[in-house]
Amino acid sequence: MEVHEDMYTAVESVEICLVSPPMDGRGKRLWEKVKYQLVEYHSLPGFLRDNEYILGHYRSEWPMKQILLSIFRIHNETLNVWTHLIGFFIFLSLTIYTAMKVPKVVDIHALQQITDVLRKADLHKLQSEILTCLPSLPNIPDLHKLREELKTSIPLMDLIPSLSSWHVMEHLYSCLPELSSAGNHIDPHVLESVKEPITRWPFFAFLGGAMFCLLASSTCHLLSCHSERLSYIMLRLDYAGIAALIATSFYPPVYYSFMCDPFFCNLYLGSITILGVATILFSLLPVFQKPEFRSTRASLFFGMGMSGVAPIIHKLILFWHQPEALYTTLYEILMGILYGMGALVYALRIPERWMPGKFDIAGHSHQLFHILVVAGAITHYQAGLVYLKWRDLNGC
Repeated sequence: MEVHEDMYTAVESVEICLVSPPMDGRGKRLWEKVKYQLVEYHSLPGFLRDNEYILGHYRSEWPMKQILLSIFRIHNETLNVWTHLIGFFIFLSLTIYTAMKVPKVVDIHALQQITDVLRKADLHKLQSEILTCLPSLPNIPDLHKLREELKTSIPLMDLIPSLSSWHVMEHLYSCLPELSSAGNHIDPHVLESVKEPITRWPFFAFLGGAMFCLLASSTCHLLSCHSERLSYIMLRLDYAGIAALIATSFYPPVYYSFMCDPFFCNLYLGSITILGVATILFSLLPVFQKPEFRSTRASLFFGMGMSGVAPIIHKLILFWHQPEALYTTLYEILMGILYGMGALVYALRIPERWMPGKFDIAGHSHQLFHILVVAGAITHYQAGLVYLKWRDLNGC
């Protein structure tokens, strides 16, 4: 009897040692390291099984503290988190930059009067003043060449799809005495042509949609392994972000292309908004997140994006003679190619389906999908700048 009790006590002690972490700090850290090891695909609960070609390095039902800290660990979601988190900060920076730096609009004919001032300016005096205004410029060996380049660049500024030329000329005009004093001799009707830019809300709606999509995606990939309930919520948030990005991407091209035709402007904006809301509602269905519906998800979002072909063709029919319409269409074609490639690799799970387990950490389809989405959104941002310049300068 005594032997039996001793054996029972020994077994109980072993069990306690196995299920309880040591109390000292070093032992506790070792216990947590063992307890929160990455696991293989076959060990996952059903709600975390999404891609059978990614064989290992999974986090499974970790506590929230460990999940948050895992943003700095290497696992198969690390790059999924960081690709869109970095994308979010890129678009946050672009939003702040656009809000602060997009200048007021000056009629191009008013700017062309500066060339008369440059023709009459004392070049050596102008050199020192330009270097004072723009100290980052190097020494100017050929002042006559500079003057000719400035005279040539002013009429072409409205065709350059960037903001840098506006900033340089705005700064020169404000700090060079010759240019500032020239304003006193400009015809009053030219000065009246200086006007406020058109509304920016469609452009900022797109930037907001992009930031929401990227942040929602990054958060989803970080937190979804916590529990089935949280995974359900995060995936819906992720799908809502994708729909928001696609829908708001339509706002700048539709609004600025058809701002002078309220009927078509409201028709296209209303249609894409309704389609986006319907897509979000459809994504709430539990069946939508099952792995076997991966192609359905990709097709739904791709089809939503392809609905933008109609307003683009309509824009080209109306404004085929406007270079801005062609420039923006080229950007939109490139954006469509990038998004389409992203949807394709996502649906086909390329390249991990060819070599299962080889792309668990880096290079698998979802990471490529993320990179292509960010690239497509940046391309669309560039198109938006062209739309803004076009409508700022020409109006309806």
